[in-house]
Amino acid sequence: MDHFDIIDGELHSEQVSLEAIAEEVGTPVYVYSAATLSRHARVMKEALASLDDPLVAYAVKANPNPAVLAILAREGLGADIVSIGEYRAARAAGMAPGDILFSGVGKTASEMAEALEGGLLQFNLESVQEAVTLSAVARDLGKTAPVALRINPDVEAGTHAKITTGTADNKFGLPIGDAMDAFAMLRGLPNIDVTGVTVHIGSQLTSLEPLETAFRALGGLIDELRRQDFALRLADLGGGLGVPYGPGQPEPPTPADYGAMVGRVTANWGLRLAFEPGRLISGNAGVLLTRVVRIKPGEHHPWLIVDAAMNDLMRPALYDAYHHIEVVRPGGGRMTVNVVGPVCESGDTFAMAREMDFAGEGELVVFRTAGAYGAAMSSGYNSRPITPEVLVDGDRWALVRQRLDLASAAALPLPEWLHGRH
Repeated sequence: MDHFDIIDGELHSEQVSLEAIAEEVGTPVYVYSAATLSRHARVMKEALASLDDPLVAYAVKANPNPAVLAILAREGLGADIVSIGEYRAARAAGMAPGDILFSGVGKTASEMAEALEGGLLQFNLESVQEAVTLSAVARDLGKTAPVALRINPDVEAGTHAKITTGTADNKFGLPIGDAMDAFAMLRGLPNIDVTGVTVHIGSQLTSLEPLETAFRALGGLIDELRRQDFALRLADLGGGLGVPYGPGQPEPPTPADYGAMVGRVTANWGLRLAFEPGRLISGNAGVLLTRVVRIKPGEHHPWLIVDAAMNDLMRPALYDAYHHIEVVRPGGGRMTVNVVGPVCESGDTFAMAREMDFAGEGELVVFRTAGAYGAAMSSGYNSRPITPEVLVDGDRWALVRQRLDLASAAALPLPEWLHGRH
């Protein structure tokens, strides 16, 4: 459930008119519902309530807006972070150091040092080489680094190839067959405390079967590590549970079904469990609001050109991802069109031969389920301004990221030798 509904013939976010936001802020603009963010955080926590002290660590990469993080911090969520920038954002939002997991394959020594100094629950390491670097950093600081190893159980996630992360030959983690040797090497490193093990097989999963297979493989590894006297405390089961993107798209399992499966599979582990939901929390909490620029005749279908582009919402160009498209003031008519943006790339295409509500020139439309991996992946390609973001809370709203014109605001002065040259 989200909080984007038709009220008096017009789509609203909670009690705020999207037309009113467009008139004041302009388009394109991301709009987030605070009530939806809070609800999704609570639903996830409720689904895991039968577990012993689970940690729900929001995947900050999905949507790092400070206002979004502040809402989730108030709901008691921690953070899964993959850069020191995300670490700083999580801390600034009020997330406790003891609720932060540091993932990612390319942590630098300086990032490790800052996180160690500031505090965190655990580094999720992706290689033995990374552990060697962290050991040296921790020794220099006179600290002990809590670590887990990320294991690839060689499970096909059944999702898009670019968001599959748990196969044997993957940049993330270590093959499960190499795990015992890797853990043995970690045990011999100074200033390293082996606290756990972690797994993450992919994103936007619409079946529990690959997750259960991965968790059972992880359970076998945990048993083997205990036989070798590793005193593990935490198992991080990652994220990846999908969300509904619209009509005709696969329906993912509910958080309650997921929680029941996790409880069944991990019943005898005796470890605290951590989870890294991102899209599940923020995906359906946001829309991208855009305006129709014009309709151009096409060979097979008209081209509906909107003022949002691939630089604002990369997912369709990057993953062939589906986003449901709705008109803010639907009139009851229907049409079949190709929906595209103004960027000079053929890949700047949101939908082909999409049947949708009729929208004429100047009308407002929204791309649904844009609260995750939307604004977070946006850019200034074609010298377009970075998309602003708005947070709605009941009948009030605020601009939480301004429209940023990179072509002027972020431009550096010309080198001296270029002045006066023609």
